[in-house]
Amino acid sequence: MSGLGRRLKAYEDHKKLALNGKPETPADSLRFVAEMLCGEDGVRVIDALLEGGEMTAEEISTKAGMDLNTVRRILYRLHDHALVASRSERDEETGWFIYKWVPQPTFVSAFIKSVKKDVLKRLRARLRYERSHVFFHCGTGDPPIPFEEAVELMFRCPRCGGELKAFDNAKIIEVLEEKIRMLEDC
Repeated sequence: MSGLGRRLKAYEDHKKLALNGKPETPADSLRFVAEMLCGEDGVRVIDALLEGGEMTAEEISTKAGMDLNTVRRILYRLHDHALVASRSERDEETGWFIYKWVPQPTFVSAFIKSVKKDVLKRLRARLRYERSHVFFHCGTGDPPIPFEEAVELMFRCPRCGGELKAFDNAKIIEVLEEKIRMLEDC
């Protein structure tokens, strides 16, 4: 499972647990996803926004005690996933646009569904590939090679030159099926 798939599962596990005996709020979910996407700095940006409401990147930078460019990079990444929104207004003195940012905790579940759908699509594609191919390997730790490639290589490992023998990918298929079930259930 990809790193994002593992984090998605961690999020679902996190949601199932109560925080200090209280149900998780949309703001808690937003913090968790911000950490998943941007690390601890993402949480600091979200916390500043949740406390301050609509703010400029400069105000967030000051409130969170972070570098302005780091704050902007995080805001753009969160904006790409619709987890924060921006509104622009023209500064009367300079004529420049000022962007104000707001958190959008209600969009977290849509983001999670989208990521889950993407991860499931990739896992299912990999499962189809594993089921529809016969693999060979040399046994020295090199990755298995599909039958078509093994024929072209005359059943010799391209890395070590060893003889390629049939590889049983049943365990890989089993793991993929389990991961798919796990994501479908959460």
